[in-house]
Amino acid sequence: MSNLGLVKLKKGKESIIKFRHPWIFSGAIDKVENVEENGQLVLVSSSNNQPLAIGSYSFYSQIAVRIWSFDISSKVDKSLLLKRFNSALELRKNIINRSETNAFRVINSESDHIPGLIVDFYAGYYVIQFLSAGVEYFRKEIIEIISNQSDCIGIYERSDSDVRIKENLPLQTKLLFGDSIPEKVLIKENGICFGVDIQKGHKTGFYLDQRDNRLILKNFCKNKNILNCFCYTGGFSAYALTNGANYVVNIDSSAKVLELANENHRLNFISDDIYENIEADVFKTLRTFREENRKFDIVILDPPKFADSAANIQKAARAYKYINLLSLQLLNHGGFLFTFSCSGHISRDLFNKIVNDAALDAGREIKFLSYLNQSKDHPILSSFPESYYLKGLLCYVN
Repeated sequence: MSNLGLVKLKKGKESIIKFRHPWIFSGAIDKVENVEENGQLVLVSSSNNQPLAIGSYSFYSQIAVRIWSFDISSKVDKSLLLKRFNSALELRKNIINRSETNAFRVINSESDHIPGLIVDFYAGYYVIQFLSAGVEYFRKEIIEIISNQSDCIGIYERSDSDVRIKENLPLQTKLLFGDSIPEKVLIKENGICFGVDIQKGHKTGFYLDQRDNRLILKNFCKNKNILNCFCYTGGFSAYALTNGANYVVNIDSSAKVLELANENHRLNFISDDIYENIEADVFKTLRTFREENRKFDIVILDPPKFADSAANIQKAARAYKYINLLSLQLLNHGGFLFTFSCSGHISRDLFNKIVNDAALDAGREIKFLSYLNQSKDHPILSSFPESYYLKGLLCYVN
């Protein structure tokens, strides 16, 4: 272990390791020795010098160490990365029907034991986000592993998340492997077609984490009038309209994503006269619909992250409550609300309370029919509650 840096924990902080949580915050650290490079491997020890784990050290982030292994005999190198990449792929083979779906998450960061790495697959194109100093340190090895996959046409980097700023890493997007990336990558999800802009779209191009919930929607939408808020490129809408929905209203503030939603509807032979796209602020539009006494059988709420830190939880909770209240006021009796929060700082219990409080203020009785979560290719590591970020509810509204 002489080639590793050393991170010594303060007395009493060993419980972090005991419970197998993969993060060590800077406040838990007593001393750092022999660390010369951001992302360098370190041996984590207790206050009485007992070796505990191997991780990567960040000079800049409050998450000072991300754990690679709790086995101190482990050698963290390309061989270990390849083993973990293959293990993650094997899981996806068991949960994804590749004949129906050719876009999915391959590596979900800490949940797949490669801390700070996101890898999504889109019909032969791998999209990578290097979100920590530790995986940035292994950039070359990770690119080699992915480029050697038999189904790899190209690799595109989307390391443009604000998380990198906290690691003092530059934001960057670029082609890493292959000749070029098409403007739109055509994918198939549960047999439904979508064009994905992996170079400039949200996240890595598409909300893959909603796949399972889009599939749930298809069982409720026959002959229904549906309001799809924060619709992005029409994922929920395409599922609804290809499964018997009567009419869908899509709302998003971006004209560009609405145009791609139009394209996605055409890809699935959806007639222009059974949906409309509205480029507008969702909150203002819902208030206008309430004043006009418009009603819907289903409302879908999939807003962006309202709480990006613990300090913003109360403000975010008010926004979630208000938008759910407005939506409940637009629903017919016997209607359904699909409502989500992708804010990791909003707990499941808090989100349930927010929706219940919105129902009380709206004078509506609701029943929670299902708890909705991120799709199975975004696994939740049991010792890492932070990996459980997408919470949703399917509500029956009276």
